[in-house]
Amino acid sequence: MVKSLPARSEILVEETWNLADLFTTEDSFNGALLEIESEVAIFEEKHKGNIDSASSIISALQEYAAIYEKIVPAGTYASLSLSTDQTNTEAQMRASKFGSLSAKINSKLSFVNSELVELSNEMIQEAIQLSPTYQNYLSKLLIKKQYQLHPEVEKTLAAYSTTFNAPYKLYDTTKMIDIAFENFEVDGKSYPLSYVSFENDWEAETDTAVRRAAFQAFSAKLKEYQHTTAKTYDMHLQTEKTTADIRGYNSIFDYLLLNQEVDRSLYDRQIDLISKELAPHMRKYAKLLQKVHGLEKMTFADLKISLDPTYEPKITIEESKKYIDDALSIMGEEYVTMVDRAYKERWIDFAQNTGKSTGAFCSSPYGNHPYILISWSSRMNEVFVLAHELGHAGHFYYTNKEQHIFNARPSTYFIEAPSTMNEMLVANHLLANSDDPKFKRWVISSIVARTYYHNFVTHLLEAEYQRKVYERIDQGLNVNAGILNEYKRSVLEEFWGDAVEITEGAELTWMRQPHYYMGLYPYTYSAGLTISTEVSQRILREGQVAVDEWIDVLKAGGTKSPVELSQMAAVDITTDEPLRNTIAYIGSLIDELVSLTEEIEGK
Repeated sequence: MVKSLPARSEILVEETWNLADLFTTEDSFNGALLEIESEVAIFEEKHKGNIDSASSIISALQEYAAIYEKIVPAGTYASLSLSTDQTNTEAQMRASKFGSLSAKINSKLSFVNSELVELSNEMIQEAIQLSPTYQNYLSKLLIKKQYQLHPEVEKTLAAYSTTFNAPYKLYDTTKMIDIAFENFEVDGKSYPLSYVSFENDWEAETDTAVRRAAFQAFSAKLKEYQHTTAKTYDMHLQTEKTTADIRGYNSIFDYLLLNQEVDRSLYDRQIDLISKELAPHMRKYAKLLQKVHGLEKMTFADLKISLDPTYEPKITIEESKKYIDDALSIMGEEYVTMVDRAYKERWIDFAQNTGKSTGAFCSSPYGNHPYILISWSSRMNEVFVLAHELGHAGHFYYTNKEQHIFNARPSTYFIEAPSTMNEMLVANHLLANSDDPKFKRWVISSIVARTYYHNFVTHLLEAEYQRKVYERIDQGLNVNAGILNEYKRSVLEEFWGDAVEITEGAELTWMRQPHYYMGLYPYTYSAGLTISTEVSQRILREGQVAVDEWIDVLKAGGTKSPVELSQMAAVDITTDEPLRNTIAYIGSLIDELVSLTEEIEGK
């Protein structure tokens, strides 16, 4: 039974993460900020105007990296402490304090890149020869050279970085603090409602009347904030457009894709192929849900229900560890030890409480262990969610250990491959250890409803909607709630066809997703899952050889492009074959669900 969420102060310590591994006291955090500010001032005085040789380039970058290594844990501490309770005034002030300092030091440090791009390519290459550690940083800087502005302009823009990030902060404040959901009623019975309870429980509720009433109440409350949220998003979009224009990019897409190290063709192909070729499979899945549940019609509010809710196991946090350890044992002893430490040393925040960020994420500060946020509701499908976030943790556990801070982070195009890989490994393990048709159907339906629906449908349709938005922004236009609702509804209706009724409120789902404030991020989930599907199938066929190659990929971090990282794992994303293979695999899973259902119901 869904209950009202407790305050953060009422949560058991063992269900929370241990941020003391970053800073033991508030004084130590504040001391770190003062130290950073002092070191930045010394660095600026020493190096500004003096980066004029290969040796001075390396000297400046070495000290710059050392400062950055101190900034990362401070920023992580401020951000994570706020994410678990955004109603906490101290956490709000701490995050704001770091944000102000960050803008100040970014402005002071902006001269580094400004001076580097003024140097000759020959001198940059000489510096790379002198210290190959900085090849990645310097090579990427050369690519951006044509988009660099006058040093004083860069300094001013850096000083405004916190202001430019304000729309996302405003969105989060509106979502997590201002929007307060009232209880909803069905047949005279009252039920509590919140962002967390809706996304973790009510969307998958087996009682159709309660589930649809929850969706209606949730959507009605979102609608009250649609105009504020749309204006907030438009501010973010206009900032991106202005930045792209003043830097000289041909389009906002070119600007946002540059850091991903892929071109427009890979972006468009991911959206176009899935939208067209996956849709028939997912409509078949929707009709299967409708048939099994005996629904007169299938609505958008019904898409998250389990194929067999009577077989949805409940699971404790401790039990989840056993499943994940067993499933990920194929990755080797070091990987499993990392997973065990995550549980034992409280790297994971499991609690459900008011003010906590929705969904799940992993933060992996360089020089420290990763942190995972999840709101644990004891549903078995959350084993897949936790395995996903541990995939991010494992990725950065390796790359942060193997690579320099400037070489650790890969392109966002690739970032979801290691996380979705873990979901596939969990599924493969569960399927290999039972022949029971009902259990097998539950596992496959979990893969379809959780792994592929989440990454190949939810996020992909977000990407299709987002592309429409950016095409409009690129024309110099603005957006409002009416336009955003229209775009979202059209995308949903085109994908689901006549298999699903897109009920009133479905068009507001754009209000729920923070990824829109992170550039062209939504489509990368399907890109990463395409890669991990191919590699997980290799692991089933080839075993340890494929695992070892995948570990090498994780260790490579940001030293290679997404195309190169994929090639290391024997996947060629320059062609559409991996994506078509993945879509076909999803189709085969849905066909198997139909067959298993017929077998079970025929017994």
